[in-house]
Amino acid sequence: MSSNNSNKLSVLFTPMKLGPLTLRNKFFMAALTRDRNVGVGTPAKATNTNVPTNVMAEYYRQRAKGGASLIISEGLQVAQHGTPWPHAGGIWSEAQVQGWKKVTDAVHEEGAYIYAQLWHPARVAHSDAPGQIASGEPLYAPSAVQIRPGGISKFRDLPEQPGPTMPVEIKDPKKFIELYRQAALNAKKAGFDGIEVHGGGGFLIHEFLDNTVNKRTDEWGGSAENRAKFGLEVIKAVSGVFEPGRVGVKLQPVGGYNDVGMPLEDTLETFGYFLTEADKLGLAYVQVLRYHESTDEFRDGKGRGLKHDTVQTYKPFLKKTNFFANQGYTASEAADHINSGKVDGVFFGFPWIANPDFPKRVEYGIPLNEKVEFTRLYNPPDLSEEELRKGYTDYPFAKVPLAN
Repeated sequence: MSSNNSNKLSVLFTPMKLGPLTLRNKFFMAALTRDRNVGVGTPAKATNTNVPTNVMAEYYRQRAKGGASLIISEGLQVAQHGTPWPHAGGIWSEAQVQGWKKVTDAVHEEGAYIYAQLWHPARVAHSDAPGQIASGEPLYAPSAVQIRPGGISKFRDLPEQPGPTMPVEIKDPKKFIELYRQAALNAKKAGFDGIEVHGGGGFLIHEFLDNTVNKRTDEWGGSAENRAKFGLEVIKAVSGVFEPGRVGVKLQPVGGYNDVGMPLEDTLETFGYFLTEADKLGLAYVQVLRYHESTDEFRDGKGRGLKHDTVQTYKPFLKKTNFFANQGYTASEAADHINSGKVDGVFFGFPWIANPDFPKRVEYGIPLNEKVEFTRLYNPPDLSEEELRKGYTDYPFAKVPLAN
């Protein structure tokens, strides 16, 4: 690595204060859905319990040992209803709490911190999904607006990939806010250092924000202020469990994913208001995703996502809160944006999958392992630990050059 490049990248290796935590560097690991949660006992016979495995503890330990300073867990559902596919993460049961305790212990033993990402898929799930059926609840959403078929919204784990089902409008949003609060309590019991509230992805909070999905006429719909209320109340609820300085928020103003997305004028008004209010709450950070074709839904050759500069557009709304960016960043671009003051930090996702030692590879100029296997466990047979490790924990650590 050249001297100039080394100087530029050095900002990624400097510590950072985040709320009450001191992070050892700026290599943050974004939430990555890998679907290795299985049931207690025989996986194939207990797909609805979604309990972390020992292999998952190994996976998170590897990346903490490899140099991550802050890890965001895969999305943890706040309730069983809304379970979109087998083996998705959850934090609603005691068995899950105990499973995640093994993960947080492993991360802490390697000197890193870990936040739990809380989410509710809402209408993105399916009424015929095993977890949804097991919950005994209907498919919920802010309004009875069905997700359109196609695009990313496919139910690949269900026989014959059926079309979407119509959700039931949530009668009392306060009950769902309580689900997030209880999930935060469970996460604290499991040893997590903080919470990331998932406000993107076309999931529950995003659905409340988006006026193409939220058609309510009560205090939770209509104006930008009303549509932002649910997400802001969720943030306040989990901040009452963890101090606000241990709470972050993930937003996706570009839309596109899971059939959401507003016109630019509505997007700016909605997310501008949300960020202005969130900035008053003393949060650790707000993470904003950039536009990327991989998270857009194309129908008839046209994408649903809204292409605009999310860094330049939304950072000015935050006066006191760290602004973190995400989506397709290289280490070099991240360093450029941090050095120039465009962002306070960057979450990396894809590089961590096949490179548990991502920071070391950057530090020593070692090429990244580009051979990535996206193994997803849809309706698997009984799986051994060896099979669970495939494409998950079997990526090698690079050999670091010896000092002269």
